[in-house]
Formats: sequence, structure tokens, C-alpha cells
Amino acid sequence: MLADSLRQWLDAHADSLDEGPAHAHEVLPRLAQHGLFGLGVPVAEGGQGGSLGDALEAIAGVAGHSLTAGFVFWAQRAFVEYLLQSPNAALRQRWLPGLLQGTQAGATGLSNAMKYLGGIEALQVEAAPVGAAGHAGSGNADDLELRGRVPWATNLVPPGRFVVAVAASRSDGAKPFVAALPGDAAGLQRSADLDLIALRGSHTAALSIEGLQIGPADVIHADANHFLPRVRPAFMGLQLGLCIGLARASLAAASARAGAGRDVLGGPLQQQRHALELATATLHAGLSDGRFLDRPQALFRLRLELNDIVQQSLQLELHASGGRAYHRDQPLGFARRWREAAFIPIVTPSVTQLQGALAGAALATTSS
Repeated sequence: MLADSLRQWLDAHADSLDEGPAHAHEVLPRLAQHGLFGLGVPVAEGGQGGSLGDALEAIAGVAGHSLTAGFVFWAQRAFVEYLLQSPNAALRQRWLPGLLQGTQAGATGLSNAMKYLGGIEALQVEAAPVGAAGHAGSGNADDLELRGRVPWATNLVPPGRFVVAVAASRSDGAKPFVAALPGDAAGLQRSADLDLIALRGSHTAALSIEGLQIGPADVIHADANHFLPRVRPAFMGLQLGLCIGLARASLAAASARAGAGRDVLGGPLQQQRHALELATATLHAGLSDGRFLDRPQALFRLRLELNDIVQQSLQLELHASGGRAYHRDQPLGFARRWREAAFIPIVTPSVTQLQGALAGAALATTSS
């Protein structure tokens, strides 16, 4: 699915993207050059048409060569999806062209919001009407002033060449909402890149928000409690492209190296390939028929299954590679994939959070 030139560039720069920001600025324009951000976007909106499944497969394809690039791709495409599902047509017209062309970065700062949706934590950004007590300012009657923090967001291309989605509660008791905050807005401060052990070229940082003013034109959706469940299947479903791509790459490497006394790995490799194909097909079907809207637990279980497949695939690659995998001077890519795989269980919603949500749902069913 990916052009040869893009695959070659990703392979040549995968380690650099994992280790630091030297080539991070090239990711968005290169992906956009091949029209990847427009997959699953209606032609009338400037996209390539097709389905969300097409975007999923493209993210998986990129992630198989570089999880850092795949992570950036997911953030960009998730933000595009927020705009596509927003009733704010003017906001979509404002940001979508640049996002599809790769000249504008989109950051999905909704990790906290997804935890809020699952009852795990409160929203960390609060909005108050401009001019309310303790929020002095001037503006239209519907303007709001935001303060709070986004502890983790990806694709925050400096210096402010990004737009980030944030969910905020209301100090006046009104419904929480989701807004798009421009990276160069007054009152928005980006931290230095987080000191991660991998994916260091993903422009991942924290945001501090203090006195940032927005109006109705910046609102993606006025009711976060309605909007977040609607976009969760895309948020998580596209994210699972990272798992699929990494597992495919690891299993392919393991298969290529199995042999020379490692024939015993043939059965487990076939078992993991079959499990991955089945999980991927189930994900495609769920995104297509909309079952995850009413049955989010099915998506949660699929995420846990794909996490297990990734971890098992890396173990098989290690066993198939033998001692060569432990040599820094061997161009196997295993060490990078091992670090990448460590990210899979903790990306929001994390494995632990999903296990807790499923346990809570099971308890509620039993109690009723």
C-alpha cells in the first residue's frame, strides 16, 4: 500500500526518529505527499475517499517501518476525524486543508478526556465565561477563558505550528465541551519535548493553559459527553494500527530468521499470524458496521488482545534472532521494535485502564 520511496525513507530514518528530533519535521510533509492523511476523508472535503479502514491500514503500514512515524500519523488522522464529526463546518474549513496537506499539525490532546469518559479521572482543563469572577477580560458574551494542563500530547510541532483538541469542563456548571486550540494562541505554552525512552521524534510534549480565550468558532463540539463516545471508535481503532503494524513487522522478521535449529518456532509463529489476522479482520468489521459505538467493551477486549499479540510477536522475534538481537552493531531493527513495543501497553487508554473498565462492567452486570 505504501509507495516504495516512502518505505525506503521510513526504513532509513526509523532509528533516527526513535532516538531524537533530527528528522521529525519531515514526517508530516512526506506522509502528506503520498495522500495518506486524506484516506477515509470524503472527496468533497478534500480527501481521497474510501473508508476509515483504509486509514487504519495506512497507519499500520507506516508503523511497521517506524512506530514514531505511525504515532504521528495517528495523531494527525485522529484530529482530522474530530473535524469530520464536528457540526462546526467553519472550523473544519479553517483547519482541514492544512492538515491534509501536511503543512499544519493536528494533536489529539484527548487522552485525559478518554480517561474522563471511562470514569478514571476528571477533566484537567476548565473554562469560565470571560469576565466572570477571577477571570477578568473582555470579549463576546459567549467567549470562554481556559486554564489547566495537558500532560501529554503528540504532534506538537514547534514553534506553534499545531492545533490541539482539548476537552474542558465548565465552571458555571454547563456541559463540558471539546475545542481546537491553535498552538500560537496567547495563554498556551508548550513544554520541551518529553524525555521518552523511544518515539523521541514524535514532538510529544506537555501543554500549560492559562488565560487562553476562545469563542464558539473554536468549539469542535459543545457537548463532550455526546461527542467523545462517538469518536472513541475512531480514536482507538486507528490507534490499533500501531499494534497491527508493529506485530506484522516483528512476525515477518521472526519468520525470516527462524531456521538453523529454530524450526520449533514455526508453530507459534503461525499461531500468532492467525491471531493477528483474525483480530485485524474483527477490527475492520467493527469500524465498518459501527458495533463499537454501542459495544465499547468489544473494542476494549480487542485492544487487550492486540497488545498481547505484539508482546508475543516480539518474544518470537527475539527467539528467532538469538544472540544477534542483543548486538548493537547488528542491523536487525529488533532493539528499536523492543522499545516501541514497550509503548503499546501504556498508550491511552492503557492496558491497565481497560482491564479496570472491563472488570467494572462485569461487576455491574453481576450486581444487576
